Amino acid sequence: METKISVLTLVKGRHAALLNLVKGLSLNSTAAIELIVVHMNEEPCTLPLVAFPVRSLSLYTDEQLPLAKARNLAVSSANAENCVFLDVDCIPAANFISLYHQAFRDEDILWSGAVRYLRDGFPEDLEPLQLEKWSDPDPVRGNLPSLSYELFWSLNFGCSKTIFYKIGQFDEGYGGYGAEDTDFSFSARKQGIPLRSLPAVAYHQPHAGYDPPLNHLEDIVKNARVFHAKWHRWPMEGWLKKFQLLGYVTWTNDELSIMNIPDCEELEKYLKKTA
Repeated sequence: METKISVLTLVKGRHAALLNLVKGLSLNSTAAIELIVVHMNEEPCTLPLVAFPVRSLSLYTDEQLPLAKARNLAVSSANAENCVFLDVDCIPAANFISLYHQAFRDEDILWSGAVRYLRDGFPEDLEPLQLEKWSDPDPVRGNLPSLSYELFWSLNFGCSKTIFYKIGQFDEGYGGYGAEDTDFSFSARKQGIPLRSLPAVAYHQPHAGYDPPLNHLEDIVKNARVFHAKWHRWPMEGWLKKFQLLGYVTWTNDELSIMNIPDCEELEKYLKKTA
């Protein structure tokens, strides 16, 4: 059977979350799909047997999270023309694949799915109605009738390989975490590729994180500079403002510099239980 959709997922240490993602895909109509898992700087983990093909790849680089390179590798490895990127922390709704199937039949553009955030203690039997009850809409994008290119994110989106390569794939000039997905959407806009929303829901699993993400400070600053040089505007302004207020960076209209690197004790102050 011809593979019609390749689901692409990047992983670094989130093995329990990955298992839930696979379970969620199993509740979908899985005919003619495949799952490609790219492990960043780690060996593949063991996954359960499912009704669709699963391929695990490893990508080793000097970057802690080589997100741009990993996404490009996933697309180049996909058997299907149509690809759906699903963050490892997300569990797809039961109609996730069918909605993307229909979207790809409707238009060859850049599609952005919806994300809802699961609360602590969500039931792991993955019964779809329970996940809906245990989740909240994204506070920024949840009630928007359409999505701007500035608000595009990479947790849940899809496009054909043709569109992906017309956009120029992910710019590997971005190293590690931050801004590479905004750059991707800006490149789509520059190429005249429409960005549209569809109600294919991915439920984001809670996990520990930092607010602001000082654990990615160096990557964010470096990538912000790359973005500014390319697009003549600053990305991730909310995070940069917080870094500046906390005394970790200096930031003007044209320059961004790191003043201090947080140590483990300082990072602990900004750890939040779930994200």
